[in-house]
Amino acid sequence: MQSSELSRSRKALAVLAGFLARDRASCPASEVEAPSGQVHLIRDDGASRKIDVKLFKLALQRGLILAERKPGNVFSCTVTPQGRSALKRWLADPDSAFQDQHRMLATRSDPDHGLVRINQAESPLTALARIRGRSGGLFLEPAHVEAGERLRIDFTRGQMQPSLGQRWEPLRSGRQSGSAGGAADLTEAAMSARLRVDRALQEVGPELSGVLLDVCCFLKGLAEVERERQWPARSAKLMLRTALAALARHYAMKCSSRQPAPPPHAP
Repeated sequence: MQSSELSRSRKALAVLAGFLARDRASCPASEVEAPSGQVHLIRDDGASRKIDVKLFKLALQRGLILAERKPGNVFSCTVTPQGRSALKRWLADPDSAFQDQHRMLATRSDPDHGLVRINQAESPLTALARIRGRSGGLFLEPAHVEAGERLRIDFTRGQMQPSLGQRWEPLRSGRQSGSAGGAADLTEAAMSARLRVDRALQEVGPELSGVLLDVCCFLKGLAEVERERQWPARSAKLMLRTALAALARHYAMKCSSRQPAPPPHAP
C-alpha cells in the first residue's frame, strides 16, 4: 500500500475510532456481514455515521473496535483501548489533515487566558446548547455553556488529561511538589489552571463536580455518563444543567470580585 493510501486509511480509521470513542453504537448485522456496501452506525446519543464495510472489518481485524452480536440481529460496537491509543497518536500528528477537517474552531474571550480558540465540534455542550425545553426556552443558558467551556480550557491548560486507564483527582495542597507529575513538572500557567479547576469543583461540590468532569472535560456523552454512574435514563441532562448553573455562579462571583470598587461620592 502506497503512503497516500496509508494516510487515507489512517484518517478513515481515526474517524471511526473517534466516533465510537464518544459512545457505543449499534448497526444491523446484515450490513457488517455483507461483502460490500456501508455500515450504518447509530450511537446511543443519537448521532449516526455511515462507514464503508471494508474499513469497518479492517478496524475489527486490527483490534481498534469491538462488535458484539445482540438480540435482534444487531451488533453493539465500541472502541477498544487499542483504538483509543491509536486515535490519540493519530490526532497528535501535526501534519494530519484529519484534524482540521473535523474541527469547528471558535474564538472565545476568557478572563484568565484572554482570547482562546476551542473546537466546538468535540464538546457535548455544543449539541445540548441547541436543545429547547417544553416552554420553548433554551435548555442551557449561554452562561452555562460558557462556564463549561471555561472549565474545559483550564482542564486542558493544566495538563490534567489522564493517561489511559487512570482517573483524575483534584489537586490537593498536601501533594509533594517534587513527586512525579507534581508541581515541579508544571509551568506556572499550568499550575494556575489546575488551581482554578480545583477551586471551581470545590465550589460546585462533590455531588455535582463528577458530571462536570465527565461531560465538559472528558467529553463523554450523557448516555455514557448514565451507564457508568448507573443513573436513570435522562437524569444526567438534569444533573449537568444544575452543575453548570452552579459553575456559572462561581465564575460570575469570581469576575465580580475583580471589579474595582466604585469611587466614593464627593461630599
